[in-house]
Amino acid sequence: MTGTTVLSQTHFLSLTNNQPHCFELSHSFNEKGWLCLLKRCNSMEEFKQVHAHVLKWGIFFDSFCMSNLVATCALTKWGSMDYACSIFSQMDEPCSFDYNTMIRGSVNNMRFEEALLLYVEMLEGGIEPDKFTYPFVLKACSLLGARNEGVQIHGHVFKMGLEGDVFVQNSLINMYGKCGAVECARDVFDKMGEKSVASWSAIIGAHVCVEMWNECLMLLGEMSREGRCRVEESTLVNVLSACSHLGSPNLGKCIHGILLRNISELNVVVETSLIDMYVKCGCLEKGLRVFEKMSEKNRYSYTVMISGLAIHGHGKEALKVFSEMLEEGLAPDDVVYVGVLSACSHAGLVDEGLQCFKSMQFEHGIEPTVQHYGCMVDLLGRFGMLKEAYELIKSMLIKPNDVIWRSLLSACKVHHNLEIGEIAARNLFVLNQNNTGDYLVLANMYAKAQKWDDVAKVRTKLAEKNLVQTPGFSLIETKRKVYKFVSQDKSTQQWNTIYDMIHQMEWQLKFEGHIPDTSQVLLDVDEEEKRERLKCHSQKLAIAFGLIHTSEGSPLRITRNLRMCSDCHTYTKYISMIYEREITVRDRHRFHHFKDGTCSCKDYW
Repeated sequence: MTGTTVLSQTHFLSLTNNQPHCFELSHSFNEKGWLCLLKRCNSMEEFKQVHAHVLKWGIFFDSFCMSNLVATCALTKWGSMDYACSIFSQMDEPCSFDYNTMIRGSVNNMRFEEALLLYVEMLEGGIEPDKFTYPFVLKACSLLGARNEGVQIHGHVFKMGLEGDVFVQNSLINMYGKCGAVECARDVFDKMGEKSVASWSAIIGAHVCVEMWNECLMLLGEMSREGRCRVEESTLVNVLSACSHLGSPNLGKCIHGILLRNISELNVVVETSLIDMYVKCGCLEKGLRVFEKMSEKNRYSYTVMISGLAIHGHGKEALKVFSEMLEEGLAPDDVVYVGVLSACSHAGLVDEGLQCFKSMQFEHGIEPTVQHYGCMVDLLGRFGMLKEAYELIKSMLIKPNDVIWRSLLSACKVHHNLEIGEIAARNLFVLNQNNTGDYLVLANMYAKAQKWDDVAKVRTKLAEKNLVQTPGFSLIETKRKVYKFVSQDKSTQQWNTIYDMIHQMEWQLKFEGHIPDTSQVLLDVDEEEKRERLKCHSQKLAIAFGLIHTSEGSPLRITRNLRMCSDCHTYTKYISMIYEREITVRDRHRFHHFKDGTCSCKDYW
């Protein structure tokens, strides 16, 4: 009887009461028949029926039959790795195909240690791995962060003569990248003969893992110059992440253009990455346009948009988007609420923040995490409610971490409350004695209070612990290049021109009545020295460079690694008015949009 005849006699019978389907099997259950049935299985119940008949008709121990049973059970969405293991354990002589199947199934089911143990068992059994073995073994190493094991497996790749296989090479790059060994990933990449799109995506992703954002953009440039590879979505999503961190909207716009030219319909992941890039680069309106045009939005899309509005200080708009999310029937999670509470904090919406904090717990059943408490301490602290913030910390059911105490300390610095600030600092130093910034904030508070002996004591502790202050820097993008400046910077070849521009800006500011806020220089030096130090802050140097190298009237975008000081804030407001420029500054906490002598934060940050 032919296979076709067998299939005509084999069919699904729908049981009543919506019970699962079952198979009615003919007596002519031959090889082609069971294999066709196996391919038509859609559940473990159906699979077990086929398995039972394989056992009944005595063909179970056929190697071809067992391999197919293992593969179906281990690699299908409805399968069971435990059941696959039980079949695999009965195989007398499993081959490389069977081990590859089990390793792949283990990785797909997040059983990474088991995948590595199967690989070891494979070697001990004298079964030679092939090019299909290593991609999944290396993936298991990358997801475990098992760099040492990955290096050993790299050695095995050479022994097997597979070092030239492009799929194995891409897997090695991914593994080294995920394990933070970007130099090793680059070494594998550089030695490749023919590089695929996946190769470029892997090496860019490796640099993303260690936050080497400039290198990501340089690699994209190299890839484009080669002209052999069509850029794929995953690569561009990684590059968008680099643009976000560097505050490089022009490059981000180029990536957006490439996506639109090469892909007919962007998926929700790519569109969400675009929103994230635009809002983090200061282009909130463009991010909102992408968000509003999305045909499909998920919880992550709403989270990114809410968080974006938060860092731009648009608290009420963020709450409106959150309401839309709830109306769409998407249940909020703890991550969404971090964005919502952060939005209230940046906009000074104390009542709304307190209400959201209650709704999170009592309406949506979400227990506050340390991040939520951190947002609430920040909200109360920024608003000057320092006692209330301190009482909230004392009432927490979970132990406050250093971030919470640091938020309180920063608020005490802003509102000049040395008493609570010292309490926050003491708790901070119990949890973390090696954060230079904490000592400096406390020292600055003592300096503001003219307590120079206490300043000296704090700075002596810094010296004893060999702690070095992280220098503040500012980034500015002009002509598709990102430039970095630090305070008093004279490293660039154009420093004379930049300082001449600073001098010109100072004169313009004097005519407008600007008086430098020398209280920001917390050193025991004379007023002249304080003014000299103030005028060459990294943000001012970046603005001067931008005014020189951009056309009249064009906007400037600056990214800082530290919080903006009040003198730089006032200074930038004046510059935006004098030179008729829109200046966007992203500091460690939020965005500031300066225009016509005002700032979007309304001097609340």
